[in-house]
Amino acid sequence: MTESEQPSVPLSVLLADPALGLRQVAGPAGDHLVSTVGTTEIEDPSPYLVGGELLLTAGVRLPADAEGIDTYVRGVVGAGVTALGFGVVPVHDEVPPELVAACDRHGLPLLRLPPATPFVAVGQATYAAIAAVRNRELREISRAQSALAAAAARPDALRAVLTQLSGHTGAWAVLHDARGNELFSAGPRPAPPTPGRVRDLAVRTIARVRTGAAGRSVPAAAADHQGGTHLTVHTLPGADGTATALALGLAATTAPTLVHRQVTGTAAVLLALLTSPRHALGTDTHSAGALVRLMLGAAPADVAASLAPADATEDAGHWVVVHGRHTFPRSAQGDDPAQLATLGTALGTPYLYIDGSELKALVASAPDARPEVPAQAADLGWVLGFSTPAPASDLAHADVRAGRALQRAIAAQVPAGVDTRGPLTVHGIVPSADARELARTRFAPLDGAASPGAAILLDTLRTWLTLHGSWDRTAAALHVHRNTVRHRLARIAELLDVDLQDPGVRMELWFALHWLPDEDRS
Repeated sequence: MTESEQPSVPLSVLLADPALGLRQVAGPAGDHLVSTVGTTEIEDPSPYLVGGELLLTAGVRLPADAEGIDTYVRGVVGAGVTALGFGVVPVHDEVPPELVAACDRHGLPLLRLPPATPFVAVGQATYAAIAAVRNRELREISRAQSALAAAAARPDALRAVLTQLSGHTGAWAVLHDARGNELFSAGPRPAPPTPGRVRDLAVRTIARVRTGAAGRSVPAAAADHQGGTHLTVHTLPGADGTATALALGLAATTAPTLVHRQVTGTAAVLLALLTSPRHALGTDTHSAGALVRLMLGAAPADVAASLAPADATEDAGHWVVVHGRHTFPRSAQGDDPAQLATLGTALGTPYLYIDGSELKALVASAPDARPEVPAQAADLGWVLGFSTPAPASDLAHADVRAGRALQRAIAAQVPAGVDTRGPLTVHGIVPSADARELARTRFAPLDGAASPGAAILLDTLRTWLTLHGSWDRTAAALHVHRNTVRHRLARIAELLDVDLQDPGVRMELWFALHWLPDEDRS
């Protein structure tokens, strides 16, 4: 336990106790913290002090001259004494003026103990006050831990835990990944450059996490104090022996107390558990039971209710399908627990599947809800495509629509695309079976196309139509030369025997692409 964490009581509490009758006669005012009470009558007590004491003396061996008294006071101040208590009578009728002057000179609070106050009474009162402070601290820690535990059980657990941590510490709380991306934060955001300083400290701290025995990561912590702002960073312990990828940062205008440190430690453990593989993958009994039923032949519509969140409303019953593609260079594996937990919290679902740079997810939804695009996904390097809410029986079509929304987002170079197909559209008027047959027939001439093949020609056509016929933007989206795009589209026009400059032709092809069966596009 560090000195700042020693149980202590402000000196003002003892001065305010009428039963003691203490009075400060020298030294600075203020709430100096007393952690213990000592009594001494030796000429130089400094070798026997540990700091934080209220040192009591009757002046039996107090030096007789001003120079000796000054040396005495300088010694106890150097040993870290908080205050000096001087008991008058029987040795001295009053506090010596030389002692008063020396305490003023060296900034040591000097208390006068009246004759009726025994030294033992001062000690008893001090320890009783310290016990009361410690009990208040323990109650505060207990309340905070209960609130954090309740937050960890919420669907948005990562964000909820940070909110409780901020509320109980008065600090801005933020969760960073190894690149310094700000995933979630809570509390009043400090003015620049504080957020940047927290980010840089988090990145440096994550970088120096070492691997201990049995291959388990050893969490690291760091602190910085500058300009009245106190920064602390804690890396999350690696779960199941894995290396940490996240760091918890705090920025406060006051120094962290024992209570704050205990609450922060609890929050760090909870956040580590929430980013563990078991929690990130949502392996609860309801999900496991639904998986068993699916593997034994149940239809998705039969088990969908078991996958819905416990707090879902009765009119939920629908699902949004999400497709994603990772655009940043990645050093971590696709099933990285931190990635899963962060994306799961951002999307509001535990049902995630990441395969390399590809993502699929299911999000429970009300029928008329519009999907929310989380900023954290873009920070992590994901481009997302969302279907509109669909019943479990229509998930296959929603899956296709999410994939097309993703393709449009990638082509347009935006963080996410949302499928906007409503019931009153051309797609809703034409029977789906007829539309799919039309699409298959329309693009059949591409089936025998030579290199690069039908799939690449179709992808080029889709991207070109998405970008409104822009050669340059299509080339950039496909990572090919603009002449390659021109050559492919000329080949498509030749095989399909169409004029791609005709708006009606483009509309017809766009409609057909929408309904082209998946097996014909691969």
